[in-house]
Amino acid sequence: MFRNVFRRILLVAWGAIFCFSGMVLAEEPIPKQLQEVTIRERLGTYLNQNLVFRNHENKEVKLGSFFNKQKPVLLTLNYFTCENLCNIQLNALLGGLRDTKLLPGKDFDVVTVSIDARNNSELAAHKRKMYLAALGLGPTANWNFLTGEESAIRSLASDVGFEYKYDAKTDQFAHSAAVYFISPTGKITRYLYGLEYPSRNIKFALIDASEGKVGSSVDKLILSCFHYDDVLGKYSPFAFGMMRVAGVITVGAIGIWLSFMWRRETKYRRRENLL
Repeated sequence: MFRNVFRRILLVAWGAIFCFSGMVLAEEPIPKQLQEVTIRERLGTYLNQNLVFRNHENKEVKLGSFFNKQKPVLLTLNYFTCENLCNIQLNALLGGLRDTKLLPGKDFDVVTVSIDARNNSELAAHKRKMYLAALGLGPTANWNFLTGEESAIRSLASDVGFEYKYDAKTDQFAHSAAVYFISPTGKITRYLYGLEYPSRNIKFALIDASEGKVGSSVDKLILSCFHYDDVLGKYSPFAFGMMRVAGVITVGAIGIWLSFMWRRETKYRRRENLL
């Protein structure tokens, strides 16, 4: 009996400790360097296409030069000396792009802009060469790595709602990870968040961004099974869409069965006529 009482007391004590620690964690303030780091979605708004940056050849380019080509644009904001989050994000994006079987330059363009005004075109060229090689693409492929002045960077970041902060103590930028999908006319159409970008999500976002010009009819049919979740920042299964596709498959199966039965009946009648 004493053992049972002791066990109950121990359980209550552990529960109290757990609850208390939860309260402490809940009330623990967000670190100062992360308080201004977030992404505020600006879906449906347009980028300022007059912003000027420099490409990997150190040539001035207007942001608008990457649009009006009847192709969507996949935009990321990183910085080229980042050894942590940026590399993880770009590597994840690389894997997702590789699995889509779509090609930058043919089906869409990619633009990666450094948020660190100290980054130069030499760094941009090195980063670009690495990622194009990883995709098995030549130097003419349209994955553009850009640098720019602080004012242009801040303006672009504001356009997409990307809020970041420089930490002088660590000489690093605190920022979130997201990929922005832009229509051929410069309108923000989708945000994908996190450090994992399945090829399905990328392809669906490109289809949405291009108004259906990217992807096959099968892709569009599959897309009807999913809907974009604004909270999760990804495409999730959509029950009604699943039912719609299941209905198409069912009708097709019935059609095949009826065709088979009709042929069978025709052969049977011909055989009877011969007899």
